[in-house]
Amino acid sequence: MANILWHDRKRHLGLPLSFTKYSMSEDRLFVETGFLNLEQNEVRLYRILDLQLKRSFGQRLFGVGSIFVSSSDKSLGTFEIKNIKNSANVKEMLSVQVEQQREAKRVVGREYMSNDVDFDDDNDGEV
Repeated sequence: MANILWHDRKRHLGLPLSFTKYSMSEDRLFVETGFLNLEQNEVRLYRILDLQLKRSFGQRLFGVGSIFVSSSDKSLGTFEIKNIKNSANVKEMLSVQVEQQREAKRVVGREYMSNDVDFDDDNDGEV
């Protein structure tokens, strides 16, 4: 089993009353859902493209927040780590681990550009 750096559950009213579990190892993020029928998904950290933290007023009252994760993983794609404690710290830890894995795997993040943007490739002033 991987060395788990962080784990938590999806929370309701600040209490871990859910069957959704989240955990992170040095190179993977795991999402496990279900009670009788379990489903476990994982995404390699170097596949994570973007992280966003959101904390509504109700979430702030109960000391939780949600992290929206955009990844290039085919099974998970964009997903939410919902209602977790210490969400700002978890987002920062996840961001650091993502960068470490990208460096270790020599993966370069590429920004996607729209097709309607024209560039002057030869620097002659014409598009």
